[in-house]
Amino acid sequence: MTIGNIGVEDTIIKIQEEINKDKSVSPALLHSINLLITVVNLLVSRFKLDSRNSSLPPSSDQMAKRKRGKDRKKRKSKNNPGGQEGHEGSTLEQYEEPDEVIPLEIDRRTLPRGETFSHGEVEKRQVIDLHLDFIVREYQAEVMIDSRGNRYTATFPEHITKAIQYGASVRSLAVYLLQYQLVPYNRIQELFKDQFGLEISQSSLYNFNKEAYEKLEFFEAEAVKQLEDSPVLNADETGIVVNEEGAWLHVLSDNKTTIFFPHEKRGKTAMDALGVIKNFGGILCHDHWKPYLGYQCQHALCNAHHLRELKWVIDFTKQKWASSIKRFLIKLNELVDKHGGILPEKDQAKQLKRYREIIKIGRSECPIMVRSTIDKRKGKIKQSKERNLLDRLADYENEVLLFMKVKNVPFTNNQAERDIRMVKVQQKISGQFKSMEGARYFCRIRSYLMTSKKRGHSPYDRLCMVFDPEFAE
Repeated sequence: MTIGNIGVEDTIIKIQEEINKDKSVSPALLHSINLLITVVNLLVSRFKLDSRNSSLPPSSDQMAKRKRGKDRKKRKSKNNPGGQEGHEGSTLEQYEEPDEVIPLEIDRRTLPRGETFSHGEVEKRQVIDLHLDFIVREYQAEVMIDSRGNRYTATFPEHITKAIQYGASVRSLAVYLLQYQLVPYNRIQELFKDQFGLEISQSSLYNFNKEAYEKLEFFEAEAVKQLEDSPVLNADETGIVVNEEGAWLHVLSDNKTTIFFPHEKRGKTAMDALGVIKNFGGILCHDHWKPYLGYQCQHALCNAHHLRELKWVIDFTKQKWASSIKRFLIKLNELVDKHGGILPEKDQAKQLKRYREIIKIGRSECPIMVRSTIDKRKGKIKQSKERNLLDRLADYENEVLLFMKVKNVPFTNNQAERDIRMVKVQQKISGQFKSMEGARYFCRIRSYLMTSKKRGHSPYDRLCMVFDPEFAE
């Protein structure tokens, strides 16, 4: 890193070399200088953090860092833009029964004179357009009065409870826009007014969401059972703001089911509140958040996190072991894919041996920090970030490499991270959840919509089913 034309890392190395040569430096001064160097290293390391070498989101990167570096240089293709030769393109198919037909006649004045013409088959071109409007459906209950003045009225459908109310399609679209497309309340109001001429209050929008939340209680209970029985489960969590206070949004998912749930806590208390992990007996994939490791299931660690942390070690310390193990993990993942998701046992032993060799090299290149003789403080000495990563990779080798031993164990925790990514978008758009109740509405409804999408269904169509009068049955 360069600050004011000064290479920070090179300068630190030169200072350390000069200090080691100068035998007149007292132990106390040497300790102070090393302490200052440690502080400078910590400050520099913070400047160098970005989305490629840490868990920071890409939006936090400076514009210069967002440009592709040498290691991510875009390869220029020799092909021209667009569809390539031999590619089967796709186009819109004409509809056999259009809603409206507009006949076009030839201007007879443009035809040659003196000729006789017969009609050929018409040429057709179609235009797809939208017709945005609403309909008012009135239910008229028959009333009969007998000779004694008694009134008898036909029964309205159970879901028709008011003199005028919004139908299922209005409620479905409003909730879909809010919880799936993440459109704020006021913009949904504008859309309904501008496109349909309907003025819907925010209290109505809130009630639509409350109704969907209550009707989906059975879905959440069923999803919990399905995830408890899943062979591989992905878990993650992210910070959210609820009524100007920090909270956490957790996600548990597999390739068919997703559950979001909000909680004031991040750790075990929150995880036990939903009840999936404590009853889970499969393989839990996560990013090494310690509370997960307290559960008695098998664990698989996210190697995308490891690769980012290794990138930081490479950028900041130049230690060779980090480059070696990063290349090892990437190539091993490619090898596992070639073998259909699991390596033969002989290959597993070979790869494990190589993994341990790199760890051994790392321990000599990145030794444990020991306390200076003049430092009288008690307790364990804090290790460097790179040493902590090395120890983690060594202590949890089975969890790091489980993807090569068990089929369908992912190399990364991207399943959960993809599921939770749009939560950050929601927070950027709306700023916060006004209440924990609103966060719960969001989580349960979005869980249902994401699960529907994973199972090949239209989220909007499935939401329409929720508001269908027959849905509860």
